[in-house]
Amino acid sequence: MTTARIRQMAANGEKIAMLTSYDYTLARLADEAGVDVLLVGDSASNVVCGNQYTLPITTDEMIFLTRGVVRAAQHAMVVVDMPFGSYQVSEEEAVRNAIRMVKESGCDAVKLEGGEEILPSIKHIISAGVPVCGHLGLTPQSVNQFGGYGLRAKEEAEAEKLLHDARLLAEAGCFCIVLEKIPAELARRVTEAVAPWHCPTIGIGAGNGTNGQVLVMHDMLGLNTGFKPKFLRYFAHLAEEVQQAVKAYTEAVKTADFPNTEESY
Repeated sequence: MTTARIRQMAANGEKIAMLTSYDYTLARLADEAGVDVLLVGDSASNVVCGNQYTLPITTDEMIFLTRGVVRAAQHAMVVVDMPFGSYQVSEEEAVRNAIRMVKESGCDAVKLEGGEEILPSIKHIISAGVPVCGHLGLTPQSVNQFGGYGLRAKEEAEAEKLLHDARLLAEAGCFCIVLEKIPAELARRVTEAVAPWHCPTIGIGAGNGTNGQVLVMHDMLGLNTGFKPKFLRYFAHLAEEVQQAVKAYTEAVKTADFPNTEESY
């Protein structure tokens, strides 16, 4: 799966399935199941590290996690989030960190949050040969600026800016754009607006008018039961199964039922 294939899928009307992934084992299962793109999201800060926000995770930590996902991916494209602080300081630092993430993790592309404000960095990263996925709407790295995780671009002024930013990202050469938590009709308009540049859109909480969808794997598997926004669908309920398995294991150990004779050397 490549940037060219992703663009072609959108052109052919084929939906693009993206999932987050942070480790080799789950990434291998998702890859074998046929997912198109594995996103090593900075949501690892929440899911893996237990932080309240995505902001604390570092470039080194993102590279470490991505290496395992890359080793697992035989089919899927691997995209990694550039974490907060890795591209906001300067264009030069943004390019240096993007190149480092590709060289040290083996990822296929990087993802940056923001529009016109970071456009120079995006252009320089693409010019350096690193594919870029954009991210507009609710951008979690700006949670302190937004004051929460609410729906974005409800008002016309913000919606028009988002459309403007999307066109800029597409024109700059982004191979796709994630649209997070915006009105479905606006997401549809953005998708149509960037189509001339063959730039697919990937929605999360943005309706079904985008070229594809992304969810956090731990959320859609029902492992993270404390988080249930409107846009999330549980495709499994693994938290219950994991807890039942651990209880059964603990009971088997405490009653000396495990290991039995057949499980001993």
